[in-house]
Amino acid sequence: MNHSIYLFDFDYTLVNSEKGIVGCFHRTLKKYGLPDVPDQRLRRTIGLPMEDAVKQVTGLTAPAEINAFIEDYRRFADRYMTPNTHFFPETLPTLRALRQRGAHTAIISTKTRSRIAEKFQQDGVEELIDFIIGREDVKEPKPDPEGILCAIQRFGAPRSTVLYVGDSLMDAGAARNAGTDFAAVTTGTTTPEEFQAFPHCRIMKSLAELIE
Repeated sequence: MNHSIYLFDFDYTLVNSEKGIVGCFHRTLKKYGLPDVPDQRLRRTIGLPMEDAVKQVTGLTAPAEINAFIEDYRRFADRYMTPNTHFFPETLPTLRALRQRGAHTAIISTKTRSRIAEKFQQDGVEELIDFIIGREDVKEPKPDPEGILCAIQRFGAPRSTVLYVGDSLMDAGAARNAGTDFAAVTTGTTTPEEFQAFPHCRIMKSLAELIE
């Protein structure tokens, strides 16, 4: 693959954030007096737009109730999310190797930009990413291609030089809709077999395969 721009999803692609996400859901469900949900079901929502995740987890349908739940979830996330989010062992070495090769890197995620930036700042590795496009930066979340297309425009590069890397079918769909190459990584909850239905350059067990 001859790419010079690498765009990444965040949760389950660069980091394992399930302890933070699952924990914040449990705490918010308890606060609302709603039935608790098994961890595995919560993990399957990681990467979804927050509104969709809350609908799936709670069964709430009224926008005002969903928004209120999200606000309380975010209050818990302010305290618990970043301390319980950890880079996969191969993430930082891979990003460093790509930068040393002269590649550009950015993140396109359904998570908020500020929360992602907080993790990079906490670990003192902000220099490994050119910029972050989070949920607050787009009108439509993935699989809409808006975030990827915005990044391509910011880099001023042809799509043929861009690879989008993600762990979910939403990521695969966003790359397909943007007309960019896609590399799947199976560090989330999506299986290699599920990715086969989407265009892809490769299906990886780990990000380290990008630099092998």
